[in-house]
Amino acid sequence: MSVAPLRLPFVSEDRIRQISRSLDEPGWLLQQRLTAAARVAELPAEGNQLFTPYHDLRAARLAESQPYAEVKVSGDSERAELPAGASAMLAIRGDTIVARSLGPDALAAGVVIDTFGAVLRDRPELLQDILQNGRTLPADDAFSQVACALWSHGVLIHVPAGVQLDAPIVIRHDPGEAGRGVISRTLLTLGEGAAVRLLEEQGPGGHPAGRLDGSVDQRRLWWGTMEAVLGDRASLEVAGLQDFAQDTVAFVNRQATLGRSARLRWALASVGGLLHKSRIDNLLVGQGSSVQQVEIGFGDEAQLFDLTSYTRHIGEDTSGDLPSKGVFSGRSRGYIKGLIEIQRTARGTDSFLGEFSMLLARKARSVTIPSLEIDQPDVRRASHASSVAPIDETAIFYLMSRGLDRETARKTIVLGFLEPVVARIPLPEVAERLRDLLAAKWPAEAAAAAA
Repeated sequence: MSVAPLRLPFVSEDRIRQISRSLDEPGWLLQQRLTAAARVAELPAEGNQLFTPYHDLRAARLAESQPYAEVKVSGDSERAELPAGASAMLAIRGDTIVARSLGPDALAAGVVIDTFGAVLRDRPELLQDILQNGRTLPADDAFSQVACALWSHGVLIHVPAGVQLDAPIVIRHDPGEAGRGVISRTLLTLGEGAAVRLLEEQGPGGHPAGRLDGSVDQRRLWWGTMEAVLGDRASLEVAGLQDFAQDTVAFVNRQATLGRSARLRWALASVGGLLHKSRIDNLLVGQGSSVQQVEIGFGDEAQLFDLTSYTRHIGEDTSGDLPSKGVFSGRSRGYIKGLIEIQRTARGTDSFLGEFSMLLARKARSVTIPSLEIDQPDVRRASHASSVAPIDETAIFYLMSRGLDRETARKTIVLGFLEPVVARIPLPEVAERLRDLLAAKWPAEAAAAAA
């Protein structure tokens, strides 16, 4: 079975040239966009034969969303206050950067948060070589190449060598108005020995949330990337919270390239949107580099979560711990797919991939597809596990024997199942908001279970 290439009316040479002119880009960046567009025309929407039966974009109606072509900066953006407990903050709403602020520690340390255009103009050495080689996004993925061809927002976050920020950097995204779309790229570079935490919040922000009940019949579109390059001994923790309005279609690519002894932790939670499709690529290039990744999706009604990860062990003595979890009720669906690749150079690899789903309603569906490709027999561990099942009745009985009623027991088990991601959110008030969002889905779950 094969999947046809993406057919998107807004991927055209004229549009790409319009965007490039509006951003006053150098010729090599325009050429990179055009090369990416040519790949989009040729690549299948899903290239992995294991995963092609579980590819469904019917709800997206991409032809109805018009992406923004230009980026603006609000006049008040530099006067925005930092969230409590943050070292820096960037907020993007629709086609406008509405807030950009660096705290005193980040400023003193030389941290840079700015648009691609400003960095290429003022400090091109921070961006040009990394961006020009085109290796921060997977060239075999059509969705990442759409972002590469058509981004209007491009943001660099640069943390110099040796800088260690205690407080997290906060990035906030809002897709804007119904019928419109944001296509963006975020590039994060950490110098040797740098350490930083980043919180990425995606939500409806100041625009009214639409409903798919006839009152609003247009999709919002958010199409974005996070491209991380970690120097030797660098440490990055990324926590993500996606709470888009239920009329939103989201495509997310995250790719990280790790140097020697670099450490990366992903903790990503998705609860909103109509269709959420994400792909994570971890490239463990440096000897002794490691990644820990926990990703969760909580779906109800007709939501679809498509969560895919690729972890490629390239250097020696690299390690990965990669559990993904989903909870699905109503008529929601979850596709959780992953691949661990251990290349011939990756002696001493220790890697685990786990994919687990709970079904809370009869019409909910989920598929888990963990897979391994091993070209090096000298490994410490290479294993995977998966399950799709209702809540364990034995666990429910145990909690009921301790005095909980049945629904409270079920809710406790589900929220505990998802807590490993919640606990990694670096700002306490955001972690509590995520707990509230997860708990708020429960009344519908209880009604469905009782039906």
